[in-house]
Amino acid sequence: MNDIPLSLYVHIPWCVRKCPYCDFNSHAADADGELPEAAYVERLIADLAAEREHAGNRPIESIFIGGGTPSLFSASAIEALMAGIDKTVRIAPGAEITMEANPGTLKEGASRLAAFAEAGINRLSIGVQSFNPAHLAVLGRIHSPLEARRAFEFARQAGFENINLDLMHGLPEQDIDAALADLDIAIELGPEHISWYQLTIEPNTEFYRRPPVLPAEDMLSDIYAAGSTRLSEAGYAQYEVSAYSTTGRQSRHNLGYWLFGDYIGIGAGAHGKLTQGDSIVRTRKTRLPRDYLGGGRTLVSPIGQEELPLEFLMNALRLPGGFPPELFSDRTGLPFSRLDSFLERATARGLLSVSPERIMPTPLGTRFLDSMLLLVDDA
Repeated sequence: MNDIPLSLYVHIPWCVRKCPYCDFNSHAADADGELPEAAYVERLIADLAAEREHAGNRPIESIFIGGGTPSLFSASAIEALMAGIDKTVRIAPGAEITMEANPGTLKEGASRLAAFAEAGINRLSIGVQSFNPAHLAVLGRIHSPLEARRAFEFARQAGFENINLDLMHGLPEQDIDAALADLDIAIELGPEHISWYQLTIEPNTEFYRRPPVLPAEDMLSDIYAAGSTRLSEAGYAQYEVSAYSTTGRQSRHNLGYWLFGDYIGIGAGAHGKLTQGDSIVRTRKTRLPRDYLGGGRTLVSPIGQEELPLEFLMNALRLPGGFPPELFSDRTGLPFSRLDSFLERATARGLLSVSPERIMPTPLGTRFLDSMLLLVDDA
């Protein structure tokens, strides 16, 4: 299990303001806009150095800088972060290095984005969510449709050749035409990757406290079917429940998660997963930025062997292409026979396709993934 690929997740928790649907560990920046960039970067690198010994000498295959809004940080801070990472761990040649960006923070034009690229960022993920002004207002976004378009254009001018656009569907009062209109604009822009998520109401959010009226289940299903078809016709292949890409442009970092790879998580509230000998552990960092900056702590939780089948399947079965049977043992250390009962039950219900080469969810299984995973507990 020493050859399990290793990734790095870096969490930058600040944003301009908290969106009403967001359940991530994000915190509105102070009114003066000043962020403790230098202190936070220094703490991140110390955090990484402490984690390094638990990850062995494996190279980092991908890096994802998420938030919050990482693009609030200056280019010099991102440059210092990348330099510190490079000095602390071994980054694989050609590693995918992604940074999330909010269009509302990219108004300065291509020069700032070019500085991010110069710092080592080679993939940009732009959080558009919608090109519809009414939906942007409901979602509490700080940018306009025009600013979203310009952010993409600035990224191209800055030299980014690998861009993801985040979009949401199932929004309040959204119908099929409105959802497809968002996708059509994204397709016209021509990113390499589109993440198309359904809005869900999560605990500890403003939407949970004051729920908006969302489309009915039948409408949600129709939107998803129509949107998936539109993306496919435009050359975007679906490779995960919410992810579509042009050829060869799948998110390598996210594939690492879904195929149960290892990842170091650094930053306030960051999560990680590491294989250590015959055991697998999850890590979680102190959540509040001020506590994290003060030293914080890392909580380590072993994943019990009885939990591993579900932990593996809830990730790998998000992929329409599924996984090769040998991957289960490679990533969990358990015999493949541990899945026999689950495979029999799921196949009998038409949720799974099983062959010697591949374990794959059927279209029905992809649609009802949560229900299929309940069969793991019964196995």
